[in-house]
Amino acid sequence: MRLGVLDVGSNTVHLLVVDAHPGARPLPAHSHKAELRLAELLDEHGAIGPAGVERLIGTVRDALQAAEDKGCEEVLPFATSAVREATNADDVLDQVLDATGVDLTVLSGEEEARLTFLAARRWFGWSAGRLLVLDIGGGSLEIAYGTDEEPDAAASLPLGAGRLTAAMLPGDPPDPQEVRILRRHVRAEIARTVGEFSRFGRPDHIVATSKTFKQLARIAGAARSAEGLYVQRELSRSALEDWVPRLAAMTAEQRAELPGVSAGRARQLLAGAVVAEGAMDLFGADSLEICPWALREGVILRRLDHLPVE
Repeated sequence: MRLGVLDVGSNTVHLLVVDAHPGARPLPAHSHKAELRLAELLDEHGAIGPAGVERLIGTVRDALQAAEDKGCEEVLPFATSAVREATNADDVLDQVLDATGVDLTVLSGEEEARLTFLAARRWFGWSAGRLLVLDIGGGSLEIAYGTDEEPDAAASLPLGAGRLTAAMLPGDPPDPQEVRILRRHVRAEIARTVGEFSRFGRPDHIVATSKTFKQLARIAGAARSAEGLYVQRELSRSALEDWVPRLAAMTAEQRAELPGVSAGRARQLLAGAVVAEGAMDLFGADSLEICPWALREGVILRRLDHLPVE
């Protein structure tokens, strides 16, 4: 069957269309993406304003049309931190439903972490042993650890690259003092949750998902996306430690000229790098491997698990 998963995130609205059936690997058929930056559309009260809601509705409509054009039998719509944390979330969801017929499921941060973990487990298999999975989104950092398909521990922290950039790095390039304050804040937040994971013992394999980690790995020398999904891509902490001060000294325009960095993500790449460096350091990761699958694939896999095997 052909499934679409509609991800309303903090940065983008992304429709991923796959051909899938139970017991088989979902095969990507189409990707439709629009930058919305919901996290930056919140007003001083933390609400998504009328202009933001209108843009969201229009973007969802476009994604639905793309899903219809590509022959999707079912669309799985969900929203993450930007909608979840908006003070008028219920009203926004009602307006989207009334205007488009799409009933967005709002995932909790822990659900995000668990579904992303499922995707990573299926990608790497049982031979990977105990997995630690890190995911930096626009609004939050998800962490999950476990030996099975359901993690033993999962957490979501308000350390998304877009959120931190908007709140703590107004300059372009940022003031060095702002970067130091951000670094202290990030590490204090992560340190509060490290103990919850360390009691399970050291992981056998540490992996990361998300556009932020992929871009950081690419500028550190990992293979281009054009070389395919099955090329192993790694990011070392030493390379990241070298890149953080370099990114801090650049403007967003200069970062956008780096290999693999899109103009839309360039401004928030520094905050993402600070979070990645802090997470790798505090969790004792000298290096990690990039996982091609993430939250969207996790949502698809969970849906397939509930379909009867033909």
